[in-house]
This record gives sequence, C-alpha cells and structure tokens, in this order.
Amino acid sequence: MNTANLFLRFTLELAALGGVAALARKTVEGWPGLAAAILAIGAFAAIWGGFNVPGDPSRSGRAPVPVTGPVRLVIEITLLTGGAVAWHASGCPVAGWIMGAFGILHYALSRDRLAWLLSRGRSG
Repeated sequence: MNTANLFLRFTLELAALGGVAALARKTVEGWPGLAAAILAIGAFAAIWGGFNVPGDPSRSGRAPVPVTGPVRLVIEITLLTGGAVAWHASGCPVAGWIMGAFGILHYALSRDRLAWLLSRGRSG
C-alpha cells in the first residue's frame, strides 16, 4: 500500500474515532457524556488495534488477537462505516458523507491489500 493511501487510512481511523466520540457525547448529557466518548474511543481503538491478521504488511505485523483476512476486512469496514454513520447521527451529516466517500476511495485504491486479506482465509 502506498504512503498516500496509508495516510488516508490513518485519517479515516481518526475521523471514525471522532465520529464515535461525537455521537457518544451527544447521546449522553453532562460529564457522563465525556466518559462515554472516552469509552467509545477506547473500545474502537481496542478493536481496531487488537484484531489483526498475522504478518499484515500494512500494519506492524503483530496480531494480539489473530483473525483471518476476511474477518479483519469486515472489522475495518464495519468500524469505518460506523464512524461515518456516527458523524451523521451526531448531527454532522456532511462529515459522515465525506468520510464515507473517502472510505470508498481508500478501498478502491487498496486492491492489492484486499486481495492479500481475502487470501488469508484460514487462521494459524
């Protein structure tokens, strides 16, 4: 994956974190909303960073919780889509649509990585 696309993916990760935090903050009023936002960010980051395909060249290669390539792809698409939907639901629909469009662009530019992930169908 080229450097520009890695930067795009990192930006999408940050945008998704922002979306889930914004939705949690909007959903829960007062200081508990801040706690909810922090918990949402932590849960998102734990899932994103924890469930990996061993040896993924676009990541560190480490896999705290090893998963198959297709499972990782579902996790990524779910979290990035969830971030875009969260922006929309938090009252920022334009941010959600922009994030969704850039998510589609990212995966359109990631054919080699998609093929690699899909070829890793068995764990172990």
